[in-house]
Amino acid sequence: MDILKHIVILILTWQARLVLWRWKPKIIAVTGSVGKTTTKDAIYAGILGTVYVRKSAKSFNTSIGVPLTILGLDNAWNNPLRWLLNIVRGFIPLLQRSQYPEWLVLEVGADRPGDIRSIAQWLRPDIVVFTGVPEVPTHIEYFNSTDELVKEKKSLAKKLRQGGKLILNGDDPRTRDLKNDFRGASVTYGFDASNDFTASHEEVIYEEGMPTGLRFRASRAGASIPVSVLGALGRPRVYAGLAALAVGEAVGMDLVTVSQNLIAWEPPPGRVRILKGVNGSIIIDDTYNSSPTAAFAALETLKDINAARRIAVLGDMLELGKYSTDQHRKLGAYAAHCAEMLYTVGFRSKATAESAHESGIPAQNIHTYEMKEAQRVGNDLRVELKAGDVVLVKGSQGLRMERTVRAIMAEPNHAEELLVRMDAEWQNR
Repeated sequence: MDILKHIVILILTWQARLVLWRWKPKIIAVTGSVGKTTTKDAIYAGILGTVYVRKSAKSFNTSIGVPLTILGLDNAWNNPLRWLLNIVRGFIPLLQRSQYPEWLVLEVGADRPGDIRSIAQWLRPDIVVFTGVPEVPTHIEYFNSTDELVKEKKSLAKKLRQGGKLILNGDDPRTRDLKNDFRGASVTYGFDASNDFTASHEEVIYEEGMPTGLRFRASRAGASIPVSVLGALGRPRVYAGLAALAVGEAVGMDLVTVSQNLIAWEPPPGRVRILKGVNGSIIIDDTYNSSPTAAFAALETLKDINAARRIAVLGDMLELGKYSTDQHRKLGAYAAHCAEMLYTVGFRSKATAESAHESGIPAQNIHTYEMKEAQRVGNDLRVELKAGDVVLVKGSQGLRMERTVRAIMAEPNHAEELLVRMDAEWQNR
């Protein structure tokens, strides 16, 4: 099967390179260890309507996902016949006479050393957006150090086309340092006043007592505009919005238009999305995946929301290697300052529960579950929830924490459109 997969990747990559050669679209590549998909979606929403653009579906960011996006194909999962059909369909963009997108917004990730370098060799982006690499990023398990992972991510920026633009999260010291290597070609964004695009006055929007989104002010070269993001919460949305504004400027758009476009930006499932829960409760659905930086940010969001009770449901954070125990304990200590009740899922998160108790959450308010008990957590929590409660649900995708959300959401019949991993392939796992 590995040999077959390798052959399929080679063929699809060859087809994708031919498509890029024929149509010569401008490429916006988004990389980093946090917020890639959110940033990619914000960029797409911000420039949509002004340019003809296509984005990566879901989180298609691997050596097979990037070619699939370029070719406009779907994931065939483990079906050899569907992969064969994909290969046949991969010739269509080469033969068609209709117009191909002017711009592609591609997410580029790395699970192992060499992943991004191999893609960067042939992708040659016009704009690279670097979202940041925290001290303990996800996918660190297969790298010797954070610096090695940063070097892997930087390989994409090194393949930037002549005259291209590098857009950096200037609040992250590991990405900010790239500015010195790309003088005149780089733009930074963040909350710090030293950035080119800055955010301030961040606040949650409420309607009839329920949080419905957030707003902030974005400033650039002395000018300031309001930006609203609906349907989701959290500082990662602000960073993504700033990145979209920076890309919009690089594409040649005015910032007011980009800001107005962002109002229609629909947050992807499982990324700090606001959902109605049973019995008048509110769910913060952040179940797509988890890493220390993302989990801390989610708890910070929970802490800042008006609530009768704040309840955190935290699943294991996977692929942390030697950092795992320490980071789960730190998360528990922080959770004690953000929530009155804690539910943990997975054996790694037992350290989270222990640390949360040591930091102040009473033992009777802490509940621990095994790795495959996300559904059971939801069933138990459904009985517990009351009007005004706010529940944060977060964990790595292997924990399947969306099952917890499905059990406590007010409209489970809409789960397929609102939750992550609801397609048939995931449901059979």
